[in-house]
Amino acid sequence: MVRAEIQLEDGGNIELELYPDIAPKTVANFVKLANENFYDGLVFHRVIKDFMIQGGGYDTDMTQHETDTITGEFIQNGYFNMIPHERGVISMARTAISMDSASSQFFIMHQDSPSLNGQYASFGKVTSGMEYVDKIAETETHSLTDMGMDDVPVQNQIIKTIVIK
Repeated sequence: MVRAEIQLEDGGNIELELYPDIAPKTVANFVKLANENFYDGLVFHRVIKDFMIQGGGYDTDMTQHETDTITGEFIQNGYFNMIPHERGVISMARTAISMDSASSQFFIMHQDSPSLNGQYASFGKVTSGMEYVDKIAETETHSLTDMGMDDVPVQNQIIKTIVIK
């Protein structure tokens, strides 16, 4: 098991335990990006209350930060990953088009969503700081129609850094 901490700009901390025995490529990618300070200053750019908060791909100006893609480690893609998408689980975002399109963006479940099970690479869970996930999930959102993005927080929810412990 690997421990990580998402430190938020507003002072909150979301502590995680990650499972390299279940999703080794996913955890290795997340750890690598965190250790390279890739996530520093990026935001939770997609927030849907009672579903999930998604971050790790855009900065405060909504400029996308991209990196290499990884293999999707989930059942529908041939990997034995039984971590359910329950409240507090962290999973990798991907496009609907490719099962192997995950790169840096991740999401943390605000509530259980069994419909995602087997279709996204869950790789850990929150062990402390769910109140900060709740706080982000409660934030007011709007659409950036010129960018084709919905559920964007009106006030930036900034990741100060992610520390691997």
